[in-house]
Amino acid sequence: MDYDEKIASTINIRPEQAAAVIELLDQGNTLPFIARYRKEATGGLDEEQLGAVSEWLRKLRSLDERRATVINTIEEQGKLTPELHQQLLDANSLTLLEDLYQPYKPKRRTRASIARENGLQGLADLILQQAHVEESLDQIAQPYLSENVPGSEEAWVGARDIVAETISDHAEVRRITREKALQWGVLHCEKILEAEDERRVYEVYYEYEGRVDRIRPHQVLAINRGEAEKILRVWLDIPERDWRAAISITFQVDKLSPLKEQLILSINDSAERLLLPAIERDVRRTLTETAEEHAIGIFSANFRALLSQNPLVGHVVMGIDPGFRTGSKVAIVDETGKVLDIVTIYPHEPQNEKEQALKILATLVAKDKVTLIAIGNGTASRETEALVAELIAKMKVEGEKNKKDGSLQSRPEEEYQPKIKMIPQYLIANEAGASVYSASKLARAELPDLDVSMRGAVSIARRVQDPLAELVKIDPKSIGVGLYQHDVDQKHLAESLNVVVESVVNNVGVDVNTASAALLTYVAGIGPKLSEKIVLHRDINGPFRNREDLQKVAGLGPKAFEQSAGFLRIRNSTNPLDASAIHPESYKAAETVLELAGVSFRDPAGERQLMLDTLKVTQPIEKLAHVLGIGGPTLTDIFEQLIRPGRDPRDDTPVPILRSDILKLEDLTVGMRLKGTVRNVVDFGVFIDIGVKHDGLLHRSQIPPGITLQVGHVIEIVIQKVEIERGRIGLGWVKINSK
Repeated sequence: MDYDEKIASTINIRPEQAAAVIELLDQGNTLPFIARYRKEATGGLDEEQLGAVSEWLRKLRSLDERRATVINTIEEQGKLTPELHQQLLDANSLTLLEDLYQPYKPKRRTRASIARENGLQGLADLILQQAHVEESLDQIAQPYLSENVPGSEEAWVGARDIVAETISDHAEVRRITREKALQWGVLHCEKILEAEDERRVYEVYYEYEGRVDRIRPHQVLAINRGEAEKILRVWLDIPERDWRAAISITFQVDKLSPLKEQLILSINDSAERLLLPAIERDVRRTLTETAEEHAIGIFSANFRALLSQNPLVGHVVMGIDPGFRTGSKVAIVDETGKVLDIVTIYPHEPQNEKEQALKILATLVAKDKVTLIAIGNGTASRETEALVAELIAKMKVEGEKNKKDGSLQSRPEEEYQPKIKMIPQYLIANEAGASVYSASKLARAELPDLDVSMRGAVSIARRVQDPLAELVKIDPKSIGVGLYQHDVDQKHLAESLNVVVESVVNNVGVDVNTASAALLTYVAGIGPKLSEKIVLHRDINGPFRNREDLQKVAGLGPKAFEQSAGFLRIRNSTNPLDASAIHPESYKAAETVLELAGVSFRDPAGERQLMLDTLKVTQPIEKLAHVLGIGGPTLTDIFEQLIRPGRDPRDDTPVPILRSDILKLEDLTVGMRLKGTVRNVVDFGVFIDIGVKHDGLLHRSQIPPGITLQVGHVIEIVIQKVEIERGRIGLGWVKINSK
C-alpha cells in the first residue's frame, strides 16, 4: 500500500510530507525530535500532525498484517478465488476486511455447520437459488435424508440454518445493515426493576431512547457504565425496512419459486438470531470506541494543560495534606524543593487542637520564611482552608500592630506572628495522585526518611512549585482531569497520556543536572533505563559540565544523544548554547550568526536582540540560511533561542489564583462576580474552582463561540444559581483573562 498517499489524503497534508515523516519514523526518530529539529524535511508539520501520521501508519500497517493473515487462512482452506483475493486487497478498513472474512472464519460448531456435516448444503443451495422445480418439498428433500436427517422437515430446518448463516455472513448485507443502523438505529435504555440506584445517578436513562447518530460520547459512556452496574437494560432497535432492504439486494425472493417460503423463513431467522445481534454488537462497539476516543482526547487535553501550568518559582511552600482523625500532615520545602520541616497538627475532630495548630503553623511560617501555603483538596480541605485563613487574618492584625509600634517583634501575648516580615497567601492544590506517589518506589527513594502520609504533603508543596516535574512521578490515570477515565480502554489511555507527557516535557526542556529520573524518562530518546543511568552517572561524577559529557553515560549512544541533546539543558555550561534549545548539530550555524551580528551569547539579552534583529533586516532568513547551509525554519528557531535561550513556554500560561481569605457557599449570591480557575473540561461544560467547597459548572451553552477553555485558565464568571442543599453552583460567562 502507498502509505504516504493514503495518509496524506486522510489528514490533508502533501504526500511528500507524509513520506518524509514515515522515513524519519522508520529510522528511529522520535516525534518531539522530528517536530523540533527536522522541520525542513517535514515541511513544518507540527507535533499534532506528526502524531496523526504516526497513528495512521500504525493502523495501516496493522491492517496489512491482518490482511495477510486472512488471505493465508482462506488460501489454506482452498477457497481463495481471484475475485475474493482482489476484494481483500481492496478492503480499506478492518471492518470491511472482517466482513469479507466472516464466511471463512473458523467457528465453533453451529446449527449451520452441523447441517453441512449432515450433507444439507445442496438443499440450502436450492433455497438460495430459488430453484424452479416440479416436485413437492418432500420429494425435493428425499435425496438428502439420512440417519441424522430422518425426515423432510428436519432436512428443510437444517437447510434453512445454512441459508440463515450464509445471509448473516454476507459482507455486503452486513455493511449495508451496519451503515443503516449507525444512521437510523435507535438505542433504548430502561431501568431494571429490581436494580438499586440509591443516588439516582442514571435517572435520566431510566426511560431513554435516542438515535444512534445523535447520542453524545458522554451519554454512551454513562449508559455503558449503568449497564455494567446492572442498573440499566440496553438494546438497539434497527428498523425492519433497513435490514430487509440490505438482504433483498443480494438474496431476492422469487415469488414463482416453490422454495420462496423457505427463503423467507431463512431471512427472518437470520435477522432475528444472527444478523441483528451481530450488528447490534458492532454498533455498540463503534459507539463505545468513538466515545472512548473522545474521552481520551478530553483527558489528554486537560492533562496537557495541567502539566503546562505556570510554575510558582521562588516560593518557600508549606504543603498541607488535610485529615481528620490522623491529623493534617505539614511539610515545608524551600525554593528548590528541599524539605525544611515536617509536622503533624490536629486542628479538627476528634482532637480539635485548633489553637495549638495555629501556633505551630505561625512558628513555622516565621522560621522558614514561608511565602505560600498549598492545601490539598481532599478530605478536610475546606476545614483546613478556614484554619489557614484564620492564621493569615491573625498575622495581618499582628502585622498592623507591629507597624504602629515600629517593630516587627511580636508581643508575648501575640504568638501568631513571631518576627514575620511577609504574610503568606494560600491556594487549594489538586492532590489527586499524591497518595499514589507517596507509596511508590520513587517516593521511597526520594524521601526515605519520611513516612507515606508525610510524603503526600511534600508532593502537594512541590507540585505548586513545578507541576510538571512533580506530576510526571504519578501515574497519569490517577490525576482526575477527565471524564469516565476508568471506563475507557486503559492501555490506549496510558499510551495517549504518555504521549502528552513526552510532548510537554520536551517542549519545556529539562535541566539534566537537577531533573529526577522520572522526568528524564520522558525526554526524547531516553526512556526509563537510560534515565536511571544518567542520574547514577551524575551522582557518581557530579554535574554534567556540558552536553558532550552526556556521551560518557553508559548506554547513551549516538542515536540517543542525537534525539535527546536538544531537550536537555545545562546551566553554567562551558558552552552557553547548552542552556538553549539549539541542537548541537546547529552550534556552528548559531556561532556564525552571533559573529555576523557582532554579539556574544554572554552579552545582555536586550543588546543581543537589537543586534540580531538588525542582522535579520540586512540578511533575510532564507538568504542567510542558504549561506549557512541550513533550512529557514531551523535558522528562525536559532534566532529565537539566541534572543531568549531556554525560554519556558509555561511563562505564557495564567498564574494560579492566590487567596488570603475564605469564601463559603453561603456567601454566594446570584449576580456576584468572581475569578475562578478551570479545574476540568468535559463534554457538557467546564468545572470552575471559585474558592468554595464545590466547583461551579459553567455549562457549554454559556461559553461564547470560538472560545476554548483549558485546565488552569483563570476566568471571570458570574453566579447564576446556587443550590446549597445539593452543593451545586451554576455559573455564567463574563470574560477570560490573558494572564
